[in-house]
Parts: sequence; C-alpha cells; structure tokens
Amino acid sequence: MARYVVIGGGIVGLATAHRILLDRPDAEVTVLEKEPRLAAHQTGRNSGVIHAGVYYRPGSLKARLCAAGSRSMVEFCAENDIPVRVCGKLIVATEEDELPRLRALHERAVANGLPVRLVSPAEASEHEPALRCVEALHVASTGIVDFTQVSRALAGRAEQAGARIRLWARVTGIVTRGGEQVVRTTAGEVVADVLVNCAGLHADRVARLAGVTPSASIVPFRGEYYELRPERRDLVRGLIYPVPDPRFPFLGVHLTRMIDGGVHAGPNAVLALAREGYSWGRVDPRAVVELVGHPGLWRLARRHLRYGLTEVRRSLSRRRFARSLARLVPELTERDLLPAPAGVRAQAVTADGALVDDFLVVAGPRQVHVLNAPSPAATSSLEIARHVVSRLPTDRSPG
Repeated sequence: MARYVVIGGGIVGLATAHRILLDRPDAEVTVLEKEPRLAAHQTGRNSGVIHAGVYYRPGSLKARLCAAGSRSMVEFCAENDIPVRVCGKLIVATEEDELPRLRALHERAVANGLPVRLVSPAEASEHEPALRCVEALHVASTGIVDFTQVSRALAGRAEQAGARIRLWARVTGIVTRGGEQVVRTTAGEVVADVLVNCAGLHADRVARLAGVTPSASIVPFRGEYYELRPERRDLVRGLIYPVPDPRFPFLGVHLTRMIDGGVHAGPNAVLALAREGYSWGRVDPRAVVELVGHPGLWRLARRHLRYGLTEVRRSLSRRRFARSLARLVPELTERDLLPAPAGVRAQAVTADGALVDDFLVVAGPRQVHVLNAPSPAATSSLEIARHVVSRLPTDRSPG
C-alpha cells in the first residue's frame, strides 16, 4: 500500500487527496493543514466565481484546466447538493480605447472554445440594467459557488474513502530517508512514500524544506473587498468585470453577486507584508525580509510603479474604490460600500521580475509541488488534482 502525504488543506490539496483515493483506492492518504480549519486562506477568501477560462493563453494549463474545471465543478456541486448557479458574466469596455482589448479577449475566448459573444450596450443592459458600457463580452458559462462548501464536501468524501485529515499540523521539516518522505510537523511526524505540496501561500517555503529550489518565489498580493449595502444590491444582477490589462494577472475591481445573494466589489491588488497579510497592520518580519531580498520584486516594482501606486491609493480611499466601480455602474457611490474580508493571492514571481502566468507544477522522485496556483485554481481544482495525480509515481519506486 502506497502512502501519500498532502500538505495543504485548501481546495487544491483536498481535491488532490480525493483524486488519489478515487484512482488508487488502496492508498493511504494523510492531509496536513496548519490551521484549525480547512480552506482558511485563499479558498475561503475569494469571490466564489467559477471562471470560464476567458483570459488564459490557449493551450496553457490554466486555459485547459479552467475550461474543464468549470464543467467538473458544476457537476461535483450537483452531485453533492452544493448550491451553484451558472449565471454568466459581462466583461465590459467603458471607453472606446478599450475596444481593441475587449475584441482581443473575445478572440482568445473563442480560441479556448468558450460560449462567448460580443454584445451592444442595449443587449448588455438586458442583463444588467444599471450598467454603462460601449460594448461588452457575454460569457455564458461563468458561475458562482461557495468554495468553502466544496472543500468541506471534498474533505468528507476523502475521509469516507479512508483519508486522514490532521489540523493544527504546521510543517517544520521534511527529510528524505531511504525511500520515504519524513514530514515533521507541530502535531508529530508523518512518514509517507510520496509527498504532494499544495501549500498555496507557503508552497515555495515547503518546497525548500523538501530540498527543492523553486524557479519562482511566492509574492503575496492582498485583494481588498467591499460589499454593497443590502438596499443597493439590486444594482447588480450577476457578474460585471472591466476589460483587464493583459500586462497583469489581476482582473481589476469588479462586481459579483454571490451565491448567498450578497454583492461583493473588488478586489484590488496591493503588496501584502505577510503571507497572510489581510490588512495593512499585519506585518511579518520574515515575509518582509523575503520581499526585500527578492530581486524579481524590485524589477517588477520598477516596471509597474504607476500601476502599483494606483492600487495603493485605491486601497487607502473608499472614494477612489467607488469611483472605479462607478465606471461600470454609474449609480454606485462610496456610501453604498461596506467593508468585507480581504484575501491574499499567492503569486509566483521569477528572479527577473516576471509574474508566472500559468499554473506551475513540478514533479521529482517521490514529490510533486504545486508552486503557482492562484485564480482560477479554485475553479480548476478538480482538474489540477487530476493533473497532479497523473504525475505521481504509480508504486513505491521513484517516479
């Protein structure tokens, strides 16, 4: 019986544990999570969007796994009685000079095989009466769900199949001993034949503990959200996104009607001073030292200084945040916004300052490391799990 240890109790780690046991029912699987609950960070703090796969380079892992994942996620939710809604979304150009980017996005979506079409302002208003635009891209297969509920269902199914999930188990060391992976944690030692690193915000740190030097390091970017006051939720029926700037992996502040009926606004993207830095006041000295010593971050900052300053100003001013949203829905004002919990995106950045724009999965003997899995990782999680398991050794021999 092969023994597997999965580090990380977010949706990717839980989906991977579940997939191992589906494909290899005789396996022994242990999931290690450092928090007292599952899905505590990226999984539980995102906007709940099931992405269609519009934005990603055709042929890339993101494009392939997101398109497949949007389908398999909806199917999984239906099978497990998890509320889900395929509501579609509008990506909108609010100025004429944004039209070339919108049409390029349309071409990319078509290349990715997605059900999309360009619509006029009048057609867009049929979906979103309060919207202002000069043209929009309608994406029919986008949906919404609560990914924390999905994670709980994955954990339950994995446990039913024999997995052990250990909370409060922060990894402190990893040693390869003969043919075994020895993982030392704050909750004791776990010995396995194969290690799978799905540690999200800490994936590069875990890789280094395991003796792997990542080609890129995690830089945490905080995404701050507001929500609309209940009496103003009727201004947004579904999902409204701006046309993104292709130089960045961030989609710009947008409006999302959540599965519970609330409407979230955001996120922006500012550098976080802790891997779990959900506010300006959360500063981790270790993370600051890593950021200061990251040559890629300095190169990235020099190239995109103006963009970064714009995000910081929006972070510090509700008025600026509201102004960005009013480009999409002119009736929105800062009085309509209430603070909502922030999230942190684990974005891998290379030493030359490039943002890693695809999922990054690295396999070695007896180890697989998921080193870059930001959005749309939640959407793609079931397919990322398939991809990871396909790269695992099939027996106790090194793979």
